[in-house]
Amino acid sequence: MNGDQKSDAYAREKRDFIQHFSQILNVLTEETGQPETGDAIARLKEVLEYNAIGGKYNRGLTVLAAFQELVEPKKQDADSLQRVLTVGWCVELLQAFFLVLDDIMDSSLTRRGQLCWYKKPGIGLDAINDALLMEACIYRLLKLYCREQPYYLNLIELFLQTTYQTETGQTLDLITAPQGDVDLDRFTEKRYKSIVKYKTAFYSFYLPVAAAMYMAGIDGEEEHANAKKILLEMGEFFQIQDDYLDLFGDPSVTGKVGTDIQDNKCSWLVVQCLQRASPEQRQILQENYGQKEAEKVARVKALYEELELPAVFRQYEEDSYSCLMGLIEQYAAPLPPAIFLGLACKIYKRKK
Repeated sequence: MNGDQKSDAYAREKRDFIQHFSQILNVLTEETGQPETGDAIARLKEVLEYNAIGGKYNRGLTVLAAFQELVEPKKQDADSLQRVLTVGWCVELLQAFFLVLDDIMDSSLTRRGQLCWYKKPGIGLDAINDALLMEACIYRLLKLYCREQPYYLNLIELFLQTTYQTETGQTLDLITAPQGDVDLDRFTEKRYKSIVKYKTAFYSFYLPVAAAMYMAGIDGEEEHANAKKILLEMGEFFQIQDDYLDLFGDPSVTGKVGTDIQDNKCSWLVVQCLQRASPEQRQILQENYGQKEAEKVARVKALYEELELPAVFRQYEEDSYSCLMGLIEQYAAPLPPAIFLGLACKIYKRKK
């Protein structure tokens, strides 16, 4: 396949994936024979349409792409593909569940180019229950589409374990960066890597590929352990990009206004800053980090630029990509390297 054919195939897969959402929505909101819950179902429909749609769908599409690499074409029948698309949407619902809650905890304003759900008039902290509804939908879908399949229990356990890992990462993130309590000594590289591994890498990279592997009948511990080695490294790369884009990205492209400095986050940028700062520069950081005032945020950004962190990031991106290629060469087999190479190409030098 040449480049144009690949992009055409990707566009077609993305279209099929997005079209499958209407089926998911119908299944989740159809009449249950319990008219007393009708208003709640109407609310669920509104929640799903606002929060599950509008992202890049990379996680959900990865389930489909990985499955198509792992299973020979003649075994990719219509029913199997329906199940794969559904599991892809389960990953997207998990993401939506996390993001709605994350935005509340971070006091974020926008997400995917629109107001965060909790910021919409009349929503507020009711968004917490809305997020829980989306999480429950994952297990309703898995039961409806996959209950008779041999991999059903593996998928249930995978989603539950990934949810726990992500919530553990969020806990580390929150206790490392309590709002209004700036302690720069907490921002170590070791702590940063732990947060990233648990908060991002498991659900964004290992989960979609592992789900496809189970659906393809690959459940060996060694295959999963090797895939995990590659995918967790990729997740770290992805989160460092995210931290960089939070401050140096274009909000009209990223769809969100970054708040890591205001939120006192243990971000890659602050960790790098602390490794390079003179005592005077550290004092500037101490006085301005974790503060809401625009001039204090600007002062931190100026300090990062003085320390040439954008150039440090560009070098990191090159080095990390080379490291990833080495891991793929070492650990991909017996899985097709294309699964991992396709993911790496999608995120390398991304702008959003």
